[in-house]
Amino acid sequence: MKTRGFEIIPTEHRKFKAAQITLPVRADARSAGYDFSANETAVIAPGAQHLFWTDVCAYMLDDEVLEMYVRSSIGIKRHLTLANTVGIIDASYYANAGNYGNIGICLVNHSAEAVTIEAGERIAQGIFKKYFVADNDLTLNEQRNGGIGSSGL
Repeated sequence: MKTRGFEIIPTEHRKFKAAQITLPVRADARSAGYDFSANETAVIAPGAQHLFWTDVCAYMLDDEVLEMYVRSSIGIKRHLTLANTVGIIDASYYANAGNYGNIGICLVNHSAEAVTIEAGERIAQGIFKKYFVADNDLTLNEQRNGGIGSSGL
């Protein structure tokens, strides 16, 4: 039985069909985060953003979430942040109908100079966490029906 981990998404849902996709890895045995790499080289202009599709999906238990953060070196040294500050990858995002759970990482350049991200460069890290629900929990839908933004705006 699979508990949590990463998979390369099926070819028909991939953005980079010819690329060598790297599954996220931890830097060392005591690292909490799994590093995600860019599949393309991109130049992000000052004040602009770029969405990097990883062609990777994450599976996990129903009461877990994968939280995404920018890598410290990207934020501190290169002045890039995630567009949504912290990415939340729900268990229901895995294998969804919209994009099969393809994890996207949108970086925003807050510097006064263009920043180049090279293909293969580690840009973000994901940390699996347990979460809790409130008493008398209510949901808008029984299940997810798509990819990013499918539960509303």
